[in-house]
Amino acid sequence: MKLLLDENLSHRLVALLQDAYPGTQHVAHVGLQGATDAVIWGFALVSKDDDFRQLSLLRGAPPKVVVLAIGNGGNAQALALLTDNRARVAAFEADAQESVLVLRAPRVGSAS
Repeated sequence: MKLLLDENLSHRLVALLQDAYPGTQHVAHVGLQGATDAVIWGFALVSKDDDFRQLSLLRGAPPKVVVLAIGNGGNAQALALLTDNRARVAAFEADAQESVLVLRAPRVGSAS
């Protein structure tokens, strides 16, 4: 699955994700930085922005939206979530009915 990282995620993640998600891009690299949600809506997105989750719930798939529920978490947390959940992301991509996948960091001290 090729990912398009929203502007709320660092462009530095693109290089770090190439092994797990070849072809991944950042909105700034494809000329979409600052574009409205409606313009970006034609892509498969990874975002920390709840706006995309809401749009996807209203409109359904496509596109696929992967929401990183990490708050102000940084690159390391985003990278870990995406690489650790590669199988979940692949299953999500294969499911034509699902439009949103929320990836959450494990809670510290939780028994799971």
